[in-house]
Parts: sequence; C-alpha cells; structure tokens
Amino acid sequence: MTPKTESKEVGLKAGLEIHQQLDTHTKLFCNCPTRLRDKKESNFSFIRYLRASKSEMGEVDAAALEEQKYSQTFLYKGYDSTCLVEYDEEPPGELNGEAIETALEVALLLKMKPLDEVHTMRKIVIDGSNTCGFQRTALVATDGVLQTEEGPVRVDSLCLEEDAAQKLEPEGDAVVYSLDRLGIPLVEVCTAPDIKSAEQASKVAGQLGMILRSTGKVKRGLGTIRQDINISIEKGARVEIKGVQNLRLIRQIVEKEINRQLKLIELKQILNRRGAWVEDRIENLSDIFVNTSSRVLKKADNNVFGVCLHGFTGILGTELQPDRRFGSELADCARKYGVGLMHTDELPAYGITEDEVERMRSAFDAGEHDCVVIVATGRERAEKALNAVLARAEEAMHGVPKETRRALPNGCSAYMRPLPGAARMYPETDVPPVEIETRKLTRIKAQLPETFEDRKARYKEKFNINEELADKISRNHYFTLFERIMKSYAGLSATLVVRTLTDTLAELVQEGVEVDNLGDQHFMILFEQLAANSFGKEAIPAILTLLANKPDTSIEQAIAEIGLGVGIEEVTRAIADIVNSKKDFILENGERSVGPLMGVVMNDLRGKVDGKVINKILVEQVKAVLDEL
Repeated sequence: MTPKTESKEVGLKAGLEIHQQLDTHTKLFCNCPTRLRDKKESNFSFIRYLRASKSEMGEVDAAALEEQKYSQTFLYKGYDSTCLVEYDEEPPGELNGEAIETALEVALLLKMKPLDEVHTMRKIVIDGSNTCGFQRTALVATDGVLQTEEGPVRVDSLCLEEDAAQKLEPEGDAVVYSLDRLGIPLVEVCTAPDIKSAEQASKVAGQLGMILRSTGKVKRGLGTIRQDINISIEKGARVEIKGVQNLRLIRQIVEKEINRQLKLIELKQILNRRGAWVEDRIENLSDIFVNTSSRVLKKADNNVFGVCLHGFTGILGTELQPDRRFGSELADCARKYGVGLMHTDELPAYGITEDEVERMRSAFDAGEHDCVVIVATGRERAEKALNAVLARAEEAMHGVPKETRRALPNGCSAYMRPLPGAARMYPETDVPPVEIETRKLTRIKAQLPETFEDRKARYKEKFNINEELADKISRNHYFTLFERIMKSYAGLSATLVVRTLTDTLAELVQEGVEVDNLGDQHFMILFEQLAANSFGKEAIPAILTLLANKPDTSIEQAIAEIGLGVGIEEVTRAIADIVNSKKDFILENGERSVGPLMGVVMNDLRGKVDGKVINKILVEQVKAVLDEL
C-alpha cells in the first residue's frame, strides 16, 4: 500500500524553528570574537562528563535522561580566541547589547510584541554541545504573524540564545566538540503549527530567511542558519526534525515524514492484527557462534546477545523512507550505544549460516512470524542497546512515537532522542535581566531596514527591470553594490548590471573561478570602463575571470592582456574596411544588409567595443554607401 501524502488528506500540522547566527562583534556572554577557526589551530583540549539534573520543577527532563544513558566522554577543543566562559570555568557576562538590538529589529519586522524585560533561562542539554550541561536562552518577543498565500502563520516566539559547540569526528571513544562556535549569538524564531502543506513550509522558511537577511546583521554561509521542523498528522504524533541546513530540503523532509508516519500507523495495524508482543528477555547466544564464520561476531570475541520480537517477521524490512526501513529505526536506537544489530529478517548473511539462525530462533522458541535481533558486544553495552530496541518495538505497536530526529542529507531522518518537556528549563541566576526601554524600541522602529519585497518593488519601478531580475538582485548580497553602480554611471543597462552580479558570477563559480577574490572596487571600475566604451559587454566574463585569478591586476591591464584595447578610430577603420569589401552586397540589399554585416563585424570586434557602438558606426557607413548612389 502506498501512503497518500496530500497534506490536507492526512491532517498535517507543521511549525518551524529557525536558528540564525547574528553577525555581532563578540559572543553572547563574553568578549570572544564570533569567527570560526581552522580546527587544526586548536592549542589545547579538556574532557568533561555530563549528568542530568532536576529542574526548578523537581523533575528530570526525559531527553536529558536518555542522553545520560549513553555515558559518553566529551572532549572539547579550545583556541586562543575562546575563554573561560566557554570552558564553564567563569560565570557568563551580561547579554550582548548588539545582539539584543538585532533581535528586537527582527521582532519588529515580524510584527511581534517585544517584552518589557528580557530574562535569561537555562535549557538542560547534556549531549555535549555545551560544556556546562545547559544552553542559555532568553525570550525577547511574542505574538507575531507572517502572511502567506495559504493564510497567516503565527510567530509564537523569538528568543536570543547561544549557539552550540560544533561536533567533530570522534577520537577513540570520546565525542569531540570545537568551542569556536559555542556562544555565537542566535535568534530562534518559532512559528505556531499553522503550516498545512510541505510547499507552505518551504515558503515560510524562505520568507523568514529573507526577513532575517534583510537586516544585514546576520552571518551568511553554510551552517549559519538551521531549521528545525515540527510535524504531526492525524493519528500520528509530533516529531521534531532538527538541523536542516538546506532550504531546498524542507519540502522533501515534510513529505517523507508524512510517509514515515503513515507507514508506522499501517505497521501498528498489522502488528495488532497479528497479536504481536515484545518479550522482555535478553539471551546470551554466544555458545551458538563459537565456531562461526562471521567476521563481525568474531571481532566481538563471540559476545552475542539477542531478543525476540514476536509477530515482527517481515516488519523490520518494511521501507518507511527511501533506503530506510523499520529495521533502520531499531538500528538508530542501538547505534546510540555504539552497537550495530542484525536480525533474522536479513539472515542468513554476513557469514551467519542457516543452522546458526535456526539455533537462534530455538533459543526463544520463535515461530515463523517471530523475529530475533542480535548485537555483538560486551554484556553491559548489549543490554542497554537491546533494551532500547525492545522499547522502540513496543512503541511500534502503539503507532508513531513522539521524538526528536536529525535531518539526513537526502531528506530522510534518523532517531536522536525523546522530545524534551517543560522540565528542561529553569532561570539563569548569573545573568541580570535587561530592560527594554520604550525609546530604544522607538529608535529601532524608525530605522527598520527595507524588506526584500519592498526593495524588489522599488527596483522594478526605479530601474524598469522585470520581476525575475528585481527578485534576484533584491535578495542578493550585492544589492548595495548594484545601487552604487547605477548611481555612479548613468546610461548603464540595469538588466546588464543585475545579470553580471547574479547569473554571470554564478556561471563563473560553476566553472571553478574564485569569485570571492573580487571586491566591490573591481566591479565599480569594470562598469566605469564599460560606460566609457573601453570594451564590449561580451568581454565581462573574461575580464572578471582574469581579475579573480589576479586580483591585483588593474582593469586597464586586464583589457590589454585579453586583447581588448581598441580605440574608436581603429574600430571605425575596421568597419570601413569590411563595408568597402561588401559594397556590392550593400547595393543589392540596401539597409537590410546591416544585419548580416553586423555578424561579420562582431567576429572581429566582439568584446572590444559595445555592440551598440559598433551597430551605430556600421549603420552610418552603410548609409553613406547608399547615399553615394
């Protein structure tokens, strides 16, 4: 059965959490710079162990308890640009005033209501992403709204919080984090679950991203903005998918999560019809594999343990997402303890024989509808991993579990931990509250930046460019350069300037040209020379390529090196030579001869002079030949 993914049919409810790094001079609670470092530059490291603790409510958060089970060792790498605040060796300073102002600016652009006073809270997180075992976050504004074609989407909250440490490749058994990113200010914008389709989710994320970038005060580039998506369907459950960095993936992620939940609902019905049940018994199966040919089991010194899932035959092989089956969901749970698993739905294989499979099944008196799952590791780790597998299988008999998942590059997702609850938050007593003065809000409101939509409308009217080009340049970080160029050099085609700053540069990037070497001054002089007819527009890609490869080269040197240095007198003589050689053709075709002759002339002069200038000279000379009659 193929699930239907039409959002209205399945009762989709979705909300977004956008996390955007701010481009402040210093971090949120200290004076360290907000720049990322080459991880090879780390000059010291230290180890921490984190434990879950009770919140002010006297409860321990379920997500924190889950993370504590893994008993992980965390190795942190520091730099000369990080300090004792990141190491949790010194109390945090006051909230970064620059970050507060940017957060208020974003809030006002979203029509939100800023709070009178901003209080910092602690959010318990013991996955190692913060050295102190919690993340600091502060609610800044509430009750905003975003208008979309499908209807309004409420913006529930805007928070200011510190970014997490960046996870690196593990070293031995230690989970490794880099501290350069820890503490960079983030704004977190959370919508209500008003999104009703995958397409709308993608559009809302795009709109929020545009509003954030319109401030000009956020960081750009991969990893500087991350989206979390909360998704639920009728008869399903709320699932939070974290860490979506690519906006284009949002639609896929929503659609694939809808499919996954529908498939889990279907599996629940199948399991209930079968009378499936989970046997809470872990068996040591090591004796079965004493002489095994399986390399995996041999590596574990024949430490093999298993459980039986009654009525689950065929279920583990059911595809929930592309290349991810229900067995993958169980494997995610076991992998959190550093263990892989195998099951009888896929055996015999991996060197495990048919006889060994039968002996496994006999150990549990398993019937033809029962599935045995095994792991190969020491007893303590095996019991933790298999208990997680049993719990996940038990959940399958009840439908879709509430959980937090991580986004995968192909739009699928994998299990991370249970959903956090209210017990994870409590006040931060080391950071004083910040009063939001009315005069500050008045000043920020009076200086709000132009949004992309407003800028696009202005460009269409002022520069007479079409919708597509106006949209491209209004969203592009070169928009201020575009305005400088158009103001400085009258008569330039706005269409040409936009296409150069967007399409031409994009094409050069695809060709491997290092366009980041080009500064504003290169473009200003380029268009100054173009306006002076020093070369033709067709030469722009070649000139930019040369300047990107040799940034210290002047435009004049580039023109000479490419061979574009031709004066108007020389151009006029070259056109005259061609016209004189084609007099018979001109006399026969009259003014219609200009078009064919233009092609001949451009073969010799393309890029050396603007085509409009060439055409003007050619028309004059053809007319002179015809006037001689």
